[in-house]
Amino acid sequence: MPQIVFQGHNYYRDDKESVLDSLTRHGVPVPSSCRSGICQSCVMKAVHGQPPEQAQRGLGATQRAQGYFLACVCVPTGDLEVALPDEDVAARAMTRVLGKKPLSRDIMQVLLDCPNGWDYHPGQFIKLHRSDGLIRNYSLASVPQLNEPLELHVHRLPGGQMSEWIHDQLQVGEAVEVSAPAGECFYLPGQPHQGLLLIGTGCGLAPLWGIARDALQQGHSGPIEIFHGSREEGGLYLMDEILEMQGRYSNVHYTACVSGPDVPEGYAAGRVEQVALARVPKLAGWRVFLCGHPEMVKLTKRKTFLAGAAMKEIFADPFVMANQACALLE
Repeated sequence: MPQIVFQGHNYYRDDKESVLDSLTRHGVPVPSSCRSGICQSCVMKAVHGQPPEQAQRGLGATQRAQGYFLACVCVPTGDLEVALPDEDVAARAMTRVLGKKPLSRDIMQVLLDCPNGWDYHPGQFIKLHRSDGLIRNYSLASVPQLNEPLELHVHRLPGGQMSEWIHDQLQVGEAVEVSAPAGECFYLPGQPHQGLLLIGTGCGLAPLWGIARDALQQGHSGPIEIFHGSREEGGLYLMDEILEMQGRYSNVHYTACVSGPDVPEGYAAGRVEQVALARVPKLAGWRVFLCGHPEMVKLTKRKTFLAGAAMKEIFADPFVMANQACALLE
């Protein structure tokens, strides 16, 4: 008899019984409503095992890639270990710092050895655990197919417990604990001619840098429009690297935006989302990635939807100060 493993307990399931019916029959409370795969209130994640394709219909592509499914219509063909979407089931591992390099006045690149067996998508995030229990999330700018170490961009926040420690005290060679990558803001292949619009502020550039390079690595041929914004020129970084990428790939276009009063020659004047939507006003058929300050992400998500982008094609990574080290209103 097949089993469902949930929160460390094994539950036997009848062959034709759904995950939801099996768990509720055993007295396990699972959020649900319609029980027909429409409302999506019963979404769960497969930790081990593969949910059937029919149980993932209606979910976004990045959700499906990470094993999310609808418990009410999921009748697995074998054993399945599952978790609720908000459960922290990510595996932890010890790793070490391979390198540190300033990318700008306030942003530090941190390179970590990628733990054995880890697979991830550029643009996802990891949790960095300090020995005193402090935890922060950092997006991944690295591309695993290029055999790169895990790359983080850490913005120094005045008084930031984790960011100031990373900038001033964390040493190359030091051991740190990290949780396995998670998050839904990443590139998936399958539509190589689709336009990609990438908009970021501050070190919201980190996931966008990874996403853009991942798309190119996987043969994306459609336009890739990258817009990075800051209030002042000093808040922008990786400009030479992105311009070099633009020179190698004819489908890549990069725009550096300055929203403050002093806009140097060669930079676009204005808030990054305003510049981007003025340059690319019609987004029907495009895929959109938004990373950075939560207010920018929230506002631009609505604006890009109104400009024609399908909601399922808008991927957002708001850097909330409470659990992110990169939070700047640009």
